[in-house]
Amino acid sequence: MAEQIASCDREPIHIPGAIQPHGVLLVLDRDTLEIRHAAGDVAGLLGVETWIGTAAGAVLGDALARRIAAVTASGSGGGFVGALRAADRAFDVSATFQADKVLVEIEPGLEQALTGAQILAQLETAAAAFERCPGLKTLYDRAALEFRHLTGFDRVMVYRFGEDDAGEVVAESRAPHVQAFLNHRFPASDIPKQARALYMRNLVRVIPDAGYAPAPLLPPMEPLLDMSDCALRSVSPVHLQYLRNMDVTASASVSIVKDGRLWGLIACHHETPRLLPYDIRAACRALAGGLARQIKAKEDAEAYRARLSLRLLGDDIVDALARADNGDLALEEHLRDLRRLADADGVAVFRDDHIEVAGKLPPHLALAMLRDWVVETASAAGGNGVAATDQAAADVPEAVSFRALASGLMGVVVERSPLLAVLWTRAEQVETVRWAGEPVKATTADGVLTPRASFDAWTQTVRGRSRPWTVAQTSAVLRLRDDLVELRRARRASELNGHLRATLQDKDELLRQKDFLLREVNHRVQNSLALAASFLTIQMKTLEDPIARAPLEEASRRLTAVGLVHRRLYRGDQLETVALDRYLAELAEEMVGTLDEDWGRCLRVDAAPVTVPTDKAVIIGLVVTELFINAVKYAYRGKPGRLDIGLVEDGDRILLIVADQGGGKQGPRVGFGSKMMDALVRQMGGVLTYHDNNPGVRAELSVGRL
Repeated sequence: MAEQIASCDREPIHIPGAIQPHGVLLVLDRDTLEIRHAAGDVAGLLGVETWIGTAAGAVLGDALARRIAAVTASGSGGGFVGALRAADRAFDVSATFQADKVLVEIEPGLEQALTGAQILAQLETAAAAFERCPGLKTLYDRAALEFRHLTGFDRVMVYRFGEDDAGEVVAESRAPHVQAFLNHRFPASDIPKQARALYMRNLVRVIPDAGYAPAPLLPPMEPLLDMSDCALRSVSPVHLQYLRNMDVTASASVSIVKDGRLWGLIACHHETPRLLPYDIRAACRALAGGLARQIKAKEDAEAYRARLSLRLLGDDIVDALARADNGDLALEEHLRDLRRLADADGVAVFRDDHIEVAGKLPPHLALAMLRDWVVETASAAGGNGVAATDQAAADVPEAVSFRALASGLMGVVVERSPLLAVLWTRAEQVETVRWAGEPVKATTADGVLTPRASFDAWTQTVRGRSRPWTVAQTSAVLRLRDDLVELRRARRASELNGHLRATLQDKDELLRQKDFLLREVNHRVQNSLALAASFLTIQMKTLEDPIARAPLEEASRRLTAVGLVHRRLYRGDQLETVALDRYLAELAEEMVGTLDEDWGRCLRVDAAPVTVPTDKAVIIGLVVTELFINAVKYAYRGKPGRLDIGLVEDGDRILLIVADQGGGKQGPRVGFGSKMMDALVRQMGGVLTYHDNNPGVRAELSVGRL
């Protein structure tokens, strides 16, 4: 049987080589518009004697031929060309294109054509009725009513495809005397795969009389003509017999395409032959498009309301856990809300080997096995997905023993080690499915596949399944899992922050003690420096000989530089770094204060903002002091003169410049100050060079910033 159904799926229904005889198909040469092939009663319907090899204008009239030529030249996909009056009958003419051929279809039209205003008014009325429907069920019912009013068929059904491609009649409008199919299901094999593909390509399909004899395309074409886009295409003999078995003479199908997929059909049946002219088919296509948009809008609205309700419930659970002293350890106190979150019959919380349960659940040993299933399935989904099934026995064969309690399973893993996972269960829902006839196809003695002969209600009992989990429910439990993960992280971060705060408080106390000691040491150092400076000042006052007083002046300046660094270091909160530009300006100001007041007009400091470590600032200050002393002593012989101190950044290094315009340094010096300065420069890993300043000397100290 499976092979016979597969054979049905392979039936080439798009190349039947014939059409339905209520119309005419003309195959034209695309360049010359001459008729090469034809199907149908050309003579009887159009009143012409010859047509093969004849120009289209001779059969259809020059006006229609020109319109076909214009549409051909435009390169569009084709469509309605115009109306034709022949043999005292009204016809609709449409054209499509295929490689070097033009396919012209001529089919009976309305004797009294509808105006655009009439069609538009009917569509607007139906669309407004769709919008007023409060939910999907009322929308389906209204759609069946509106399509029946538009087409005039005896029975109109809204036919929705399921995930298994089986169809279900979700709404129906019918005449009292015809059989009802509401809530009946039709197997997926009723509509083969290639037929579904054509429903996506050709949105309206009409069979005015299922008892027709196919009209072949003559002369025959090789290869066979692809009639996928032809409204007149002859249909499979199996389908025609299917309709006759249903006591249906005329049928029409209108595709409902939502989000690019075939959502379902509007299926129309009539007990007697009935046409569906081009105008009505066009209106059906437009109305089906509006219906699809309304289905999507209402599905989205219902899904949004469900997601919002579950989100609020999930937020309440997480908020309660966040307020609890023990955080997610209080999860077991909210088992009732957890059940409501997934509309479950039972829920279990796993913490390693401990299980806390609520509701109707399998025994403990079974739950331990299901815990392993949740962990393994969630891991297969990347470790952060939802493990869900509404047929537990199909995924966990051992579950058949407790299917009455747990045919539906859904679980998430919050953390693997230590394990925290949640499992929701749903009881088996024994379902009685009403099929429109037994959902199998029969075969003849020679193995030919035939449609079922009876469409009387045939019931089937389905076991081992639960109510399916909705997208809103799986999203809600996944969001709960993510919130629990974040709650755990936040709690751990809070605990770590508490430990860190305690550590920082201890450290702050140590720093306060250290700062007190350092300031005490600084106070004593400052006092010592002040005493030493006072002693030098007293000594200098007792000496009138400049030569004898000079070493004391140098020592005083060095003490001033060291004292300044100490004052800056302990004046602010920054113990590790010093703003070197401000330090140099203050250092220069204090050094000038030890000299004649005229030096204040001669000294210039131009320093870029640079921050350096405190220990390096001390050394740089001492070097600058030595260079300043040397300039005063050797360049100007103690008299005021122009002296520039500059500071610039040079990548990851700084460049310090001390330049005079005096007599310059005469010969190498190996005094105490020079030796000390060379040692300090080496300690910093710097380079000190001297250049001719024309006049004077320019000393440049290059050193890394850190």
